[in-house]
Amino acid sequence: MARPPIHDLSALRAIVRERSFTRAAAQLGLSPSALSHAIRALETRVGVRLLTRTTRSVAPTEAGERLLGAIGAHLDGIEAALTALGALRERPSGTVRITTGLHAAQTLLWPALARLLPDYPDISVELAVESGFVDIVAARFDAGVRLGETVEQDMIALRIGPDMSMAAVASPDYLAARPAPVTPHDLADHRCINLRFPTYGGLYAWEFERDGRAVNARVEGQVIVNEIGLALQAARDGAGVAYLPDSYVQADLAAGRLRRVLEDWSPPFPGYHLYYPSRRQQSPAFAVVIEALRMKG
Repeated sequence: MARPPIHDLSALRAIVRERSFTRAAAQLGLSPSALSHAIRALETRVGVRLLTRTTRSVAPTEAGERLLGAIGAHLDGIEAALTALGALRERPSGTVRITTGLHAAQTLLWPALARLLPDYPDISVELAVESGFVDIVAARFDAGVRLGETVEQDMIALRIGPDMSMAAVASPDYLAARPAPVTPHDLADHRCINLRFPTYGGLYAWEFERDGRAVNARVEGQVIVNEIGLALQAARDGAGVAYLPDSYVQADLAAGRLRRVLEDWSPPFPGYHLYYPSRRQQSPAFAVVIEALRMKG
């Protein structure tokens, strides 16, 4: 005898429970005629009648009752296993890879992830800190984090941080030895701490603006670094003027370790954005990370 499909046995149980082909069909998402055909096929396979049908009701035969009594617990176990499997599929899991700069990682990404990850033990996040831009598609990253004004047009960009501004800073000892700069052109008379980023193909030109007038200053000094943490330390130690994100130097300004110059030449600009390809199919884990990073308000 050919073994009947499990879904036909489940259909039999649904009919007996509901005492109605119509209600059982609605529960199973089938038409009553399709369900009736499936039961006739099942009875043909087992060689006995399983249901007694009247115009008003349907009930199991003795053979039907014996069959359901024998397989009922097994069907319950199968349904429970399928339900658990569905829950596992829907629970966010997997690894999310993000390329980012160090400043964004420290000030935005990690604080958000530190709150998120304890609630999602099946999600792993890899943060790859890079100084320059990375082709996130070729490098198989799920997303990248960069300043909003530098995100490519073919990417979806999600704001994750407030507007930012840059701050020209130097130590009190350094400024005590020479007049503080009043305009960006005055930086030519100062030692400046340069940043070299692969993104820019060379030394970063300091960008200033006031009253609609933009000035790009090419500065010189004894120190060139490729990481803003080193530039900050050099400024603290009196090596010259550094040009760094405002939020990065607030503690040093408050403590008096640094002083700000040219403040009226540093207007705000779009802050950090998470970007990813518009054609990307979001996994549940990636969707959870996006929601955690999304700037609220």
